[in-house]
Amino acid sequence: MSNLEQIEAAILSLPSSEFEQLRLWFLDLDYEHWDKQIEQDIEDGKLEALAHEAIAFSVMRYMKGDGK
Repeated sequence: MSNLEQIEAAILSLPSSEFEQLRLWFLDLDYEHWDKQIEQDIEDGKLEALAHEAIAFSVMRYMKGDGK
């Protein structure tokens, strides 16, 4: 049995209260990982084109009179 299979089996055997604690812990870990990835993407300039596109779209809407 692989490590992953052992972990899955252990998770399936958890009482509901411990499963809930694990679920919340894992969600927090996932959010932290996501935040770090976004920060790294920003530092690497990977989101710059998307930001420019969003700004251009906002300006276009404003100039058409749709913006507030």
